[in-house]
Amino acid sequence: MLSNKKKYIVSGNSGIKAQIQFADQKQEFNKRPTKIGRRSLSRSISQSSTDSYSSDSSDDETSPRDKQQKNSKGSSDFCVKNIKQAEFGRREIEIAEQEMPALMALRKRAQGEKPLAGAKIVGCTHITAQTAVLMETLGALGAQCRWAACNIYSTLNEVAAALAESGFPVFAWKGESEDDFWWCIDRCVNVEGWQPNMILDDGGDLTHWIYKKYPNMFKKIKGIVEESVTGVHRLYQLSKAGKLCVPAMNVNDSVTKQKFDNLYCCRESILDGLKRTTDMMFGGKQVVVCGYGEVGKGCCAALKAMGSIVYVTEIDPICALQACMDGFRLVKLNEVIRQVDIVITCTGNKNVVTREHLDRMKNSCIVCNMGHSNTEIDVASLRTPELTWERVRSQVDHVIWPDGKRIVLLAEGRLLNLSCSTVPTFVLSITATTQALALIELYNAPEGRYKQDVYLLPKKMDEYVASLHLPTFDAHLTELTDEQAKYLGLNKNGPFKPNYYRY
Repeated sequence: MLSNKKKYIVSGNSGIKAQIQFADQKQEFNKRPTKIGRRSLSRSISQSSTDSYSSDSSDDETSPRDKQQKNSKGSSDFCVKNIKQAEFGRREIEIAEQEMPALMALRKRAQGEKPLAGAKIVGCTHITAQTAVLMETLGALGAQCRWAACNIYSTLNEVAAALAESGFPVFAWKGESEDDFWWCIDRCVNVEGWQPNMILDDGGDLTHWIYKKYPNMFKKIKGIVEESVTGVHRLYQLSKAGKLCVPAMNVNDSVTKQKFDNLYCCRESILDGLKRTTDMMFGGKQVVVCGYGEVGKGCCAALKAMGSIVYVTEIDPICALQACMDGFRLVKLNEVIRQVDIVITCTGNKNVVTREHLDRMKNSCIVCNMGHSNTEIDVASLRTPELTWERVRSQVDHVIWPDGKRIVLLAEGRLLNLSCSTVPTFVLSITATTQALALIELYNAPEGRYKQDVYLLPKKMDEYVASLHLPTFDAHLTELTDEQAKYLGLNKNGPFKPNYYRY
């Protein structure tokens, strides 16, 4: 809004010409606020954006671990930011249910049978409204659940409160410390009189903690379901070393996860995360995306559509050729690091962006990560005395060099979309349904069907997950005739593609 010192004059004969005259040409719009002013503004923004429903600022400063909270049933077997936020969280869960048709369908079909009766599931995932729908669906299918967060920034406090109010032992809040993170996982696992028999993991931290601290628990665990690139990589390492104690289901590489959550979800959420944190305009910006897997493909497509100039780095010649054929310039990071406006990592690897790269970036370069783990950007190398960290708003930091150059670091190098924005519920419905079916499959599998190894979800289940979501679009599948099915050598009801088919 223009101040009262500005005067509008509108005139013209054949057309309308608008002039805006500024009475005071010396208005100092570009003058930076003082250091004190910046800090106070950052503090107020950070508090309001991380906890929308908090009514007591002093309460915010108390660690949830130091609070004595009970839900309306008198249970204190949880640790969340503020149990009083439960009503707000319940509304968010109800909104999410509208966009998660497959999970709601599973609930209806489970009214008679309870395929997870007796299952005791310990979970470590992002705690969002969508995860809440999954947890409550698992409960409807007969399971008992205990849950922690797989990311210190992605928990929605009000949703965690709603789950705790409903009787789910949830241990998570937004802005946990590293110590809090492992404490929460331990509170889920180390419970007197409660032994988990299934693991649902996102990133492998829960599996790692049990393996490290409570290895004997694996004697009663029937299986692990893992949904991230990072976690799956860790499982394959255990399997290769002969140390995987139980069967594991690799949900990440199922078609319904790879093609929908990784590709379509990131295609939308990358823009949302960058907009919310930086208010930037994408047109004409130079961006380098490190990695051209499904996540990288989604990010590149979205940024290209918005008019950005996109470069790609890749180690795999097949993915690299795909990037070239899609119209992206394949480069080494060193070649473009001085000129790009945004750096996005999507590799699942470590030290993709090093201190050397960070030193060479231009002023105000935005640096963020879309991979699961926080290892892709060497953030630890930035925590040195010569660099100044300045909090701008929640999940946004300026890291300032001695010469005044600064970069904009988002979510301290952790997962951007779930730390700084939200992701499309419908896509998460696909992933959550895949997770639920994987849990059902491993829990009910007869002894001997699955060895101590890592498996992909059966093709038939992938197709079933997709079919549950088609009614949302009023979509009508074509059915094979007997003659057509015989010609193709297929069952009329699927699976329709061999396991080696690449979608």
